[in-house]
Amino acid sequence: MRIVLAGGTGQVGHVLKREFADDDVVVIARSEGVRWDGRTLGDWVGALEGADALINLAGRSVDCRYTPANRRAIMASRLESTWALRDAIRACDVPPRVFLQSSTATIYADNRGPAWDESGRLGGDEDGVPDTWRFSIDVAKRWEEAAADAGVRTVLMRAAMVMSPDRGGVFDTLYGLARRGLGGPAAGGGQYVSWIHDQDFGRAVRRLVEDEAFAGPVNLSSPNPLPYGEFMRVLRDGRVGLPANRWMLEVGAFFMRTETELVLKSRRVVPGRLVNAGFGFAFPEWDAAARDLVSRRA
Repeated sequence: MRIVLAGGTGQVGHVLKREFADDDVVVIARSEGVRWDGRTLGDWVGALEGADALINLAGRSVDCRYTPANRRAIMASRLESTWALRDAIRACDVPPRVFLQSSTATIYADNRGPAWDESGRLGGDEDGVPDTWRFSIDVAKRWEEAAADAGVRTVLMRAAMVMSPDRGGVFDTLYGLARRGLGGPAAGGGQYVSWIHDQDFGRAVRRLVEDEAFAGPVNLSSPNPLPYGEFMRVLRDGRVGLPANRWMLEVGAFFMRTETELVLKSRRVVPGRLVNAGFGFAFPEWDAAARDLVSRRA
C-alpha cells in the first residue's frame, strides 16, 4: 500500500513507520520528506494522488504550559493543517481511499465510573474541571470537525496514550519517573489511565485502513484501562514510589513547563468498535505490555 503520513515526525509517526515498514510510506512535514507549511496547498498535494490512505498526525505538541500564545499555536496548527489536507483531498483526481484523522481519548469527560466506548459522554460541560481540561476537549472537538466533508471515508482516531519504547514519548517519561522513585500515587491514584501498546496501535491503524466498515469515531485503546496508582506500581517493579498530592503536581508541572492533565484527568475508555469487529489485542493487559516495553527500551 501507499500510505501518506502528514506530520509523521513525532513518536506516533515513528510507530506507524514501523507498522508500515514493508509498504510505501510518504511523509509530508516541515522538516523531512515532502515539504509543506501546514497551511496552504502546494506541490505536496500530488503526493496524495492515488494513495491508499492519508493519515493526519500534524499539530504542535501539547507538552507545554497552556499560555495564551501556546493555546493559539496548538489550535491553529491542528485546524489549519487539517483544513489544508481536506482541501487537498478534494483537489485530487484520484483521492486517497481513506482519511484517518488524529483525535484523542481526552475528548471524553473525566470518568471514574463504567468505561465508555465510542458512545460515551464527551467532555466540556462538566462542573468544576480546570480550564486547561476544557481547552484540550475543545481542541479535540474542533480537530475532528475540521476533517468533515473531505469526500472520502473518514475515520476519527480517538487514541489513548500510545506506549512505545521510543525516547521522548509518554512511556519514556512515566518510566523515568518510576525509576527515580517519583511514580507513587498521584492525588490518590484512583484516576484511570487509558493506554495502548505501540504494536497494537499500529495493527489497529492498519485495520482501519483496510476495513471499509470503519468510519467516524473509533477508540484506539487497550480494553483494560486501570487506575493510575496500579499503572505506576507495575512500572516501579518493586521500587518505592513517593506519593504526590495535587498541589505538588501543580508545582512540578510548572517547573517542567507542562500541565497536570496527563496525570490527573481520569480517562476510562474502551475500544468498543474494534472489539466488536473481532480485533485481537496482542497486549490487552498492562503488566505484559509494560514488560515488553521495558525490554525493548533497554
